[in-house]
Amino acid sequence: MMKRILFAVLILCGTLSALHAQSDQDVVLRVDGSPTTVEEFKHSFLKNYKGESITKDSLDSYMELYINFRLKVQEARDKGLDTVQKYVKELEGHRANLARPYLNDNEMLSELMKEAYEHMKMEVRASHILIKCDPMATPADTLVAYNRIMALRERIMNGEDFANVARSREGSEDPSVKDNGGDVGFFTAFQMVYPFELAAYNTPVNQVSMPIRTRYGYHLVKVTDKRAARGEIQVAHILVKQKPEDKNGEAAKAKIEEIHQKLLAKTASFDTLAIQFSDDVSTAKKGGVLDWFGSGKMVTEFEDAAFSLMNDNDICAPFKTNYGWHIIKRLGYRPVPSYEAAEKDIKSKVGKDSRSEITRKSFIEKLKKEYQLSLDEQVLNAIVAKADSNALTGKLYIKKKWNKKVLFRYDQQAVTVAQFNEYFRTKGRSKPGQSPQDFVTAMCYKMMDDKLMAHEESKLEGKYPAFRLMLKEYKEGILYFELADQEVWTKSMKDTSGLRNYYEGNKMKFMWPRRADVIVFTCANQTIANEAITKWKSGLSKSEIAAELNKSSQLNIQVEQGLFTAADLKWLGDISWAPGNIKQLEENGQIKVAIVKDVVEPTPQKLEEIRGIVTTQYQNYLTQEWEASLRKKHKYEVNWFVLHSIH
Repeated sequence: MMKRILFAVLILCGTLSALHAQSDQDVVLRVDGSPTTVEEFKHSFLKNYKGESITKDSLDSYMELYINFRLKVQEARDKGLDTVQKYVKELEGHRANLARPYLNDNEMLSELMKEAYEHMKMEVRASHILIKCDPMATPADTLVAYNRIMALRERIMNGEDFANVARSREGSEDPSVKDNGGDVGFFTAFQMVYPFELAAYNTPVNQVSMPIRTRYGYHLVKVTDKRAARGEIQVAHILVKQKPEDKNGEAAKAKIEEIHQKLLAKTASFDTLAIQFSDDVSTAKKGGVLDWFGSGKMVTEFEDAAFSLMNDNDICAPFKTNYGWHIIKRLGYRPVPSYEAAEKDIKSKVGKDSRSEITRKSFIEKLKKEYQLSLDEQVLNAIVAKADSNALTGKLYIKKKWNKKVLFRYDQQAVTVAQFNEYFRTKGRSKPGQSPQDFVTAMCYKMMDDKLMAHEESKLEGKYPAFRLMLKEYKEGILYFELADQEVWTKSMKDTSGLRNYYEGNKMKFMWPRRADVIVFTCANQTIANEAITKWKSGLSKSEIAAELNKSSQLNIQVEQGLFTAADLKWLGDISWAPGNIKQLEENGQIKVAIVKDVVEPTPQKLEEIRGIVTTQYQNYLTQEWEASLRKKHKYEVNWFVLHSIH
């Protein structure tokens, strides 16, 4: 008997050794005994590695960073950060977001994406009439809204002008109708709610759609034009606003025309003039450069002027919008991209608009078949028959003997009447005007949908390795950031004495280079430059000089002053940095005059001036110290053979 037991123990030990040896082939790192598989490491490595081929040095280098990461995650777990409510709640949110792409009908999603792309290739101009109707409106109120919109359509079909009907007393409830008669301009895919977009693209030019229901209410859509999509354009612009004292706008017009003449004469570059004179403060410093845009993003006059430019660097004549006077320079143009190039962006947009509900419903229908959902109609009918007005407040009359009855089944799981009753009590929210019977029925079907989706979501880790790896990545990422915040980021912000001590100990790293207090006059020509120098030497201030020399033209002289390093004013060249020295330079047809007022020798930067820089370096210091302590505290082991076998 003893021999038999001993033999069994030896067999067991041999089996365990074999299993451990086998697992070691898949393990690249252990931290306090906790393994990291090759699959997990490779997933992280490839997400961050930008090289063309994997090398031994690249693997070794990344492993050093990865060890630090895993040590921090292990430390977070040791501190119990994975059990706190904040972590659990945040992880739930991330898991739901990660799960979303897996809980869709991909076939339906593909169809909607291709439809959207076809819409992207065309732009539609349409007018609409809106009769508001809340999504939660009662059937009676919904019918009233529908009848109103149909009455308006009948008037249009009988020959009345669409815009006049829209503006009429009984007409559109869109507030903008007074100004535009219902005209919403040109648009393309994803710029309108999906039902509205679909109606516009499916309605022929000069035709009026049947009523379309959106979350805003009922719409009539009249399509007035269709054209091939313009694509996207990038421009720079110069804006001159009309000032309050410029009653008739003549000064603004004169200024934009003067700027335009300079552009035509090529006496100054577009970006220079934008920096100097544009009233668009958000773009002036960038030379007037705007983000890429397509139809429907700018006012019509601006879009038309931009897309009329045929070549890069073309400049349009001055034109006016409600914002002021503009000059536009074309910087780039790109047509509608190929489907392959646009696919990722289209997928993201489909997931964010009402199309996503279509894919969800289709997905649920597939789950019903996959998990063989079956509803006991008799049980449901019995519950519905007992429903009264109390049901609208979440209360159902159900006999105790019914509690154990099965209402529906899916994937070998049963949902009882008692479970439905609890779901109904906690989740039920009736719509205005909804009957108790309809409400109970609707809640039953909603529960079935919810159960199927939750069941499918619970299986994602097993079904999809990519999802499992991403979720693990998020789990550990949350722990890492929470602990790093405690040990480094928040600490560096709150530990003012530690920050100051670090600054004092490393003050020589934070030195201002030699700087000069310099006034820079940017002059339209040499004559203006000479006058500016003369007036300066006579004792006039910079503002007095600018005021006098800009009397004949607002473009004559621009002034700036500040403390500059040699790097800031490379164009000064070999100027002797001594008070009173003056240097001139011609640049882009303009004359720059630099006047040195004072020279400041190298000095340490004050902590208050560079707190952000010092804080960053202090954080780096704290991180290095922390990582060194973790390497001493925790046991870690790298399987170098397995690591170097990765390819």
